[in-house]
Amino acid sequence: MPPVAASPPVPPAGDRRVVRVVPDVRALRKDFDYLVPPEVAARVRVGTQVRVVLHGRRVGGWVVADHVAPPDGVALRPLAAVRGWGPPPAVLELCAWAAWRWAGPRTGFLRTASSPVAVRALPAPRSGGRGRGPGGPGAGPEGGPAAGAAVPAEVVGAALAGGTAVVRLAPAADPLPLVAGAAARLGRGGAGSGVLVLAPAHAQAAAVAARLRGAGLPVALLPGDWAAARAGGCVAVGTRAGAFAPLPRLDAAVVLDAHDEAYHEERAPTWAAWAVVEERCRRDGAPCVLVSPCPTLELLGGRHPLTTSRAAERRGWPALEVVDRRHDDPRTGLFSERLVALVRSAAPGRRVVCVVNRTGRVRLLACAACGDLARCETCGGALELGGGDGPPVLHCRRCGAERPVVCARCGATRTRALRLGVSRVAEELAALAGAPVAQVWGPAAPATGEDPDRAPVVVGTEAALHRVGAAHAVAFLDFDAELLAPRFRAGEQALALLARAARLVAGGPPRDATPGTGGGAAGWRAPGRVLVQTRQPQHPALEAAVSADPGVLAGAEAEVRRALGLPPFGAVATVSGAGAPAYGPDLAAAAPPGVEVRGPSDGVWWVRAPDHASLCDLLAGVARPEERLRVEVDPVRA
Repeated sequence: MPPVAASPPVPPAGDRRVVRVVPDVRALRKDFDYLVPPEVAARVRVGTQVRVVLHGRRVGGWVVADHVAPPDGVALRPLAAVRGWGPPPAVLELCAWAAWRWAGPRTGFLRTASSPVAVRALPAPRSGGRGRGPGGPGAGPEGGPAAGAAVPAEVVGAALAGGTAVVRLAPAADPLPLVAGAAARLGRGGAGSGVLVLAPAHAQAAAVAARLRGAGLPVALLPGDWAAARAGGCVAVGTRAGAFAPLPRLDAAVVLDAHDEAYHEERAPTWAAWAVVEERCRRDGAPCVLVSPCPTLELLGGRHPLTTSRAAERRGWPALEVVDRRHDDPRTGLFSERLVALVRSAAPGRRVVCVVNRTGRVRLLACAACGDLARCETCGGALELGGGDGPPVLHCRRCGAERPVVCARCGATRTRALRLGVSRVAEELAALAGAPVAQVWGPAAPATGEDPDRAPVVVGTEAALHRVGAAHAVAFLDFDAELLAPRFRAGEQALALLARAARLVAGGPPRDATPGTGGGAAGWRAPGRVLVQTRQPQHPALEAAVSADPGVLAGAEAEVRRALGLPPFGAVATVSGAGAPAYGPDLAAAAPPGVEVRGPSDGVWWVRAPDHASLCDLLAGVARPEERLRVEVDPVRA
């Protein structure tokens, strides 16, 4: 950007009004003082977005303090312009905390908390009030009858009693009673306070907002209704970025499907929306409700989840059929007899979705003699061939353990790779089923072959679970690629996929509502089923889904995580990028007792600490190099 002509510095402020500004420059972690011109004084307050001259060019920024005393003898420049309203003071403080918690620049969080367009004026605050309540005891996730039981009033009351509550609801259960209970608290925090509701996808957020509006409640759907949320007195509904919604104060907050990876920002800083909401509620003294069919250990945080009755939770999970492929004829490839029968049952109005993840997943190794999967004896992860220039070894990317290339079951020394591919699977299934097959590649990529909303058989990655409206059956062709993925959260993420599939086959009208399959009473579906092909039928994630008890997996995961010092029994960060060779050794030199810095391994440094306070203080206390640096705190894919 070329330099701009600017007014020269003026003498020290004296009795003039001075504000402190955070410039919107990512690489600059410093505040600057500016004078407030009299003509814009009425529009400037803490949080206001402004334009300032910095080093000869005009940049954006946020006012973070008012009526400050600048250093003696410093000549100050005036603000160049006022852009409009920005986040309230409480959100500014939250952004500063998030910058420390996830080791990133404050400006990134301030951008997330700000309106995408300039806001010159706010609408009149809407008066909070009690509506008639969204939906009702028989309302389902899309507004129709629910497959699962409604949330009992005692669970709603306990969840909103105060502090953070984790509510474990079956995939088919309707969480709207919890949202309605939170909305009933609107206005308790005083003028301008509001209620915050997050959903992992915009379509879900829009559906929740529509039901709340239908109940007569004031609703701001973010980011479009940012100004209405900034005025307060409403229920703000949004996705991940909604964690920084500009409500001046929270009365309550609900995070739906809090386990969903969509709440985790993949770009550094890799912050988690549910953790931001929890901290925000703690500061405002508001209840925070984290809703999930399969709460992760980080969500639980040592808390016991609130649940419905066992009978109600079982009804909310579909039938799960586990196909044990350990002793199948290898010539059958990916297709067991049970899978072939399921696919052949597909017909117009009876859709089968087949999931085969091939992107970003482990290349599984199996013994060439007995077919047993190569697994780590320490953490249970998948093993891959390694060894570099030396003798080949089996290496675990999850915990770093290594062992000779010997089958733990039969002692054979030869392995074979198990490869998967969506296109090839689609071709073979089309031949087996004798029906059109659609392919779904990703969340945004166009589908190939048949229309996925019309085809009786859909084959794709896990994106198919999000892009297909409804199905009568979901089949995971090789679930071991999920169970053995080289991440310490692999089991939890695998169970989350099963929960998503369970919601897809829940009873109710199909979303596409084609003639004869939806819209009327005859179009309602009975709950479908989920089929899983695996060589690990006794994996805790599968046992949890079969028994409709996610606590089975949580108990097994807790033992491994505690032994390895992984979250939530410790804090982990990874450091990579061009600046890592300089930053990693500096971290190791400054690490206090109890904090371990290892690396580099494939260009990545690992930092492990007993808690987040120790980890984040270390990351914040070591000066960063000028080269590009990526710091991931609580990496989701690690």
